[in-house]
Amino acid sequence: MKAKASSFASIVGEDNSVCLWENIEISRQERILQAIMPGSVPSCIVIPHTTEELAQAIAHAHQNNWRVLTCGNCSKISWGGLGTCIDVVISTERINKLIEHAVGDLTVTVEAGMRFSKLQAILAEHRQFLALDPTAPESATIGGIIATADTNSLRQRYGSVRDQLLGITFVRADGQIAKAGGRVVKNVAGYDLMKLFTGAYSTLGIISQATFRVYPLPEISGTVVLTGTDEAISQAAETLRGSALTPTQADLLSSQLVSKLALGNGLGLIARFQSIVESVKEQSNRLLEVGEKLGLQGAIYSAADEADLWQKLREQMHCDVMDLITCKIGVLPTAAVEVLTSVEMGLIHISSGLGVLRLEGENEVLKMRSLCESNRGFLTILSAPIAVKKKVDVWGYSGNALQIMRGIKEQFDGKNILSPGRFVAGI
Repeated sequence: MKAKASSFASIVGEDNSVCLWENIEISRQERILQAIMPGSVPSCIVIPHTTEELAQAIAHAHQNNWRVLTCGNCSKISWGGLGTCIDVVISTERINKLIEHAVGDLTVTVEAGMRFSKLQAILAEHRQFLALDPTAPESATIGGIIATADTNSLRQRYGSVRDQLLGITFVRADGQIAKAGGRVVKNVAGYDLMKLFTGAYSTLGIISQATFRVYPLPEISGTVVLTGTDEAISQAAETLRGSALTPTQADLLSSQLVSKLALGNGLGLIARFQSIVESVKEQSNRLLEVGEKLGLQGAIYSAADEADLWQKLREQMHCDVMDLITCKIGVLPTAAVEVLTSVEMGLIHISSGLGVLRLEGENEVLKMRSLCESNRGFLTILSAPIAVKKKVDVWGYSGNALQIMRGIKEQFDGKNILSPGRFVAGI
């Protein structure tokens, strides 16, 4: 173990750059081990400070056929499949500088290790923001958000990570530095590497820098919550989808989630409006009227109460309980109510049909996967006990693109050293 760690010292330095596995803080050890197949322990964690050091470290691993697990701040390292035979962990947490903020062009370029919360603070100084809402906003890094395609309810208005990513700089499996896209908002022809790398769990390359489009901060925000019977909530969601209202976030909530948030009884619909004062007030009242006609209970949240509500919602769906299983799902939006009435804890975005479920036990996972697939959807396990991930296919992929995926992996990482086992079918 020490021999491998020492071999990286000439690249990144010894002090606080190469940490022997036994000297890493316990909490980080536990998180990393949740991402690795039992039976092997990485020899060290390597922490480069620049893209060039990262490239040299990856080239060194490539030359020695060492398998690499990549991480940022480890906030989502337990997501995805279990890494197999990992030799070295490489963290991008200190590759974290602001490269360029083109305020007038509404773009920003940052290094992958920058924390999402820090970037938002920088943008807020210019009344702008990055329209993503990752699972762990305080600790998530930009690279980790891209690698796991981690965004939640804001996709209602702004789309996914892929939709907002304009360019990337990444290190290939052989240690070469490459770029894709650019720093302006435009369409380009060719192979869209940004979309390939988003959600690839660092199996194709390691992102070191990214450029995003950003948006002006809205003047004011308000959230409407409707609760009541399954049929009425389903009708309210259908009405909202077909209306001229423009929520930035809109989700259906399971009855137990509604109860835990003390919002009322039955299923819930939560919709957030962000714009100028007059627009937010008008749209909120119109949605309340829809709820009243359907016999639903309604309330409006604003200011600190609103922020607290959305924070508690995130905490309930992504609480760090080791025995629970957190899953990402996708179904036809019209099937959302059927799914939510079959689980205790869950939310589904009303327009995309994507959502998150918290389940107990592998049997419930298989049952819900079958239900999602019967509604032309999917269920993917994000975090779960290792014993569950060893028994149940994390990805549950049944499409016809597996051969293409393996071909792309072969092109980008022929030696299979980048996060092996983390993606679909053990890629």
